[in-house]
Amino acid sequence: MNGTGAHGDQEEPRWLDEQEKAAWTGLISLVLLLPGKLEPPLRQEHGLTLFEYLVLSHLSEAPRRTLRMGELAFLASGSLSRLSNVVKRCEQRGWVRRMPDPADGRYTLAELTDDGFDVVHQAAPTHLRSLRRTVLDALNTTDQKALARIAEKLRIVPDGLG
Repeated sequence: MNGTGAHGDQEEPRWLDEQEKAAWTGLISLVLLLPGKLEPPLRQEHGLTLFEYLVLSHLSEAPRRTLRMGELAFLASGSLSRLSNVVKRCEQRGWVRRMPDPADGRYTLAELTDDGFDVVHQAAPTHLRSLRRTVLDALNTTDQKALARIAEKLRIVPDGLG
């Protein structure tokens, strides 16, 4: 093929070698399978999705338990629209409050309420047990450092943030 046609001047794909294929299939398996391992205990014991837990957890660790929505979306690895829907549900449950950022009214802040802090505090041990069992206990310190380094290199900015 000459690389022209419906898609313009695109170069030929560089097919995966064995090492690249092993890296890719390992990564995509983790990406697709981990939420299915980490979410059920949170749902069963606390009625939380994994994404809800991540949102509440990041807020609980923030100064004054408050973050701009855009920063929270980035930390929780979700789009602004997905985060907005989750924060709305959390607001209805009394776990989060939204307000304009007094420093710059163009931004919205999400603040974890005391009730929301109680929820994440109760759910944290459940999440930690499944996280250790599913991921961390299988890795030594060198593996954990390598995983953190790789994750940082592959960090993707969610839609609407970059």
